[in-house]
Amino acid sequence: MANHQDETRTAYDGVVELYASLFANRLETQPFSRAMIGTFAELVRATGKLRTADVGCGPGHLTAMLHELGLDAFGLDLAPGMVDHARQAHPALRFQEARMESLPIEDAALGGVLAHYSMIHTPPGELPELLAEQVRVLARDGLILVSFFGTDGQEPVRFDHKVAPAYSWPVDRLAELLGDAGLDPFARLLHDPASDRGFLDAHLLARRS
Repeated sequence: MANHQDETRTAYDGVVELYASLFANRLETQPFSRAMIGTFAELVRATGKLRTADVGCGPGHLTAMLHELGLDAFGLDLAPGMVDHARQAHPALRFQEARMESLPIEDAALGGVLAHYSMIHTPPGELPELLAEQVRVLARDGLILVSFFGTDGQEPVRFDHKVAPAYSWPVDRLAELLGDAGLDPFARLLHDPASDRGFLDAHLLARRS
């Protein structure tokens, strides 16, 4: 796992300012993603457990959005350059460098985990380990929102993402992995993207059982 993560970290550290400038609008042009994040935040608030991790937070724009939606949100990212940018852009919030398979969070501590396109660079064989780690840190009835590139095929598809190699997933397959990890997927949204990359934008909302 270390090799591809090292490559991904280096790739994102090389595009921090460009990446931040592209996503600084906090999904103003992405109504479906915005709606799913709003629903996620509402359901987390209803649990009474407001502490929420934005895993793979990048420049921190969605961590800030979760905070504005009433959650005790903090951000974690593999790339130190992204963490530095997030701290400067959102000094009132907490950001920390961390690997997704080894989160610096105690067991059952969170009401929510947001993984917004942050697992897309993980090879399919390694994804169950990452999902198990998300489950470990979630309290019972805690929520996770996973956003990713969806495909109509039967198997994950590797493709050349602009930053680092990535994978698109059949939605049913990823939902099965969530179930195998101890989560109950109860809502999904698929829609055509606002670009010509050729994959669906997909969102799965699940609860820790």
